[in-house]
Amino acid sequence: MLIYMLATAMTIVMLIATAFGLHQEAGRVRVKVNTKRLDGFAHRNVYRRH
Repeated sequence: MLIYMLATAMTIVMLIATAFGLHQEAGRVRVKVNTKRLDGFAHRNVYRRH
């Protein structure tokens, strides 16, 4: 019984970690898309890393 509870807990933790990782990756992609749009309008893009 204990092994099933541990497996269930690990599954839930991994699902939460996956959702958190996807949320962060979506944020990074959103920032990249926004900076590409600004390139045509601004002389200097302050978000771009050199």
